[in-house]
Amino acid sequence: MQLVLTTKEMYQLMEKDSDTYDHSVRVSSMAKLVAAELKLNQRETFQLVNGCLLHDVGKLRVPLEILQKPSALEPHEWDLMRLHPIIGAKLLHQKSFVDEVIIGIVTYHHERWDGKGYPYGLRGDSIPIFARICAIIDSFDSMVSKRPYHKGLSVNEAMEQLTQNAGTQFDKDYVRLFIRLFDPMSLRSESL
Repeated sequence: MQLVLTTKEMYQLMEKDSDTYDHSVRVSSMAKLVAAELKLNQRETFQLVNGCLLHDVGKLRVPLEILQKPSALEPHEWDLMRLHPIIGAKLLHQKSFVDEVIIGIVTYHHERWDGKGYPYGLRGDSIPIFARICAIIDSFDSMVSKRPYHKGLSVNEAMEQLTQNAGTQFDKDYVRLFIRLFDPMSLRSESL
């Protein structure tokens, strides 16, 4: 079984918005390390890594002027942006070779532990585990990445944000694991 699933949509995303594509590749690379730490089997590793790679594929249908807007999004633009998980899932449902676990990661990676996420407002254990893991990795990479609308946090600042949001936005058990793996000052995870 190959480790990385490539789709026509990922090539299209690379051409449309290289920042989103590069972000997706980084998220999937970190997911591979998380999978190893969790001792996932080959199939589960494939699902987690590829779900993380494809998590933002729905942004193919978000206008470029919204994706690359150098300032804060207007409410109607946020409404459109918040549709990308559902759009991505619909794109992947059209492919017979993409399994439901991968589609679940794409669909639910913006759900929050406290139920205040989107698109469905799922909470806690009702959010699939791999989507919970993707949410942490996705948020971390977004925080440390330079974007038109923010300069990017330091790794330390991003880890602090993850710590502060463990148990509300994120599953604290997976935040603890992520920090242990990626934070050079991993003592922080002991306080969770």
